[in-house]
Amino acid sequence: MTPLDLARAIEDNVRRVIHGKDGPVRLALLALFARGHLLIEDVPGTGKTMLARAVARSLDLTFRRIQCTQDLLPSDMTGVSVFDPRDQTFVFREGPVFTEVLLADEVNRATPRAQSALLECMEERQVTSDGVTYPLPPLFFVVATQNPVELEGTFPLPEAQLDRFALQVRLGYPTAEQLAAILDAQRGRHPIDDLAPVADRAGLEGVQAAVREVALDASLRRYVAQLVEATRGAPGVVLGASPRAALWLAQAARAHAFMAARRFVLPDDVQTVAHAVLDHRLILDPRARLAGRTSATVVDDVLGRVAVPLVPADPAPAPGA
Repeated sequence: MTPLDLARAIEDNVRRVIHGKDGPVRLALLALFARGHLLIEDVPGTGKTMLARAVARSLDLTFRRIQCTQDLLPSDMTGVSVFDPRDQTFVFREGPVFTEVLLADEVNRATPRAQSALLECMEERQVTSDGVTYPLPPLFFVVATQNPVELEGTFPLPEAQLDRFALQVRLGYPTAEQLAAILDAQRGRHPIDDLAPVADRAGLEGVQAAVREVALDASLRRYVAQLVEATRGAPGVVLGASPRAALWLAQAARAHAFMAARRFVLPDDVQTVAHAVLDHRLILDPRARLAGRTSATVVDDVLGRVAVPLVPADPAPAPGA
């Protein structure tokens, strides 16, 4: 099976559980294939945790879940040194972050101190405890969920942590037809109970390597840079997109082109993933928010204002296709 076939098999497998949300499912997997981390934000009951579980079930990787609460400590996530009286030494006991797929459920219910424990994990893929650095698995992938409506007892994620999520997706409510299909699919057992892995470590590494081989023309690199730069000077924006956002915008566009069976990026790829990469990174001033301006409208304005480059067509297939 080629990397492209394997990537599509993972997508089809997740869609067996998440009905009628092909766009968000594709974006969620782009984060995985680009070796980034994923934030899923939506109201309760829309399938945030189920999407995370379906992605994890589709991969033959180690999986652990953290239910974030106000009493969660950083050591509850990263691990702690315990004194061994037999050897008269301290032994490091690994926390749940030492896994390949980590689900941080309702991450905004953890205190800022606990949230900060994920910063080093997500960026450097390592944990430092008592002056000793412990590497995390190479395929370490964080899927975090949060509820933007029920704010009592929550702690908004700081800008530094939001910037470490490659993409943010929202599922939204299903239509009446989609909801009827969900009811039919769950008459007996839940589809997640019968979901089997379709990819192993080597297969996923092959997909990620193929994504990195997708070409990004110099004109598109400038386009990505101009889009990110334009967010910083947009009206009502206090904090625009960072250089890290540009890196993830380029990498997510590569992943999108790969899934379209192309070995080169088009402007459409950049535009398709722009909201998922940029929206959650922008901070607007209060007056702009009161006037009804949102991060999404800022990104729409930027996409409409920055000139789109002309890229020569290339009929060649995607790497690994």
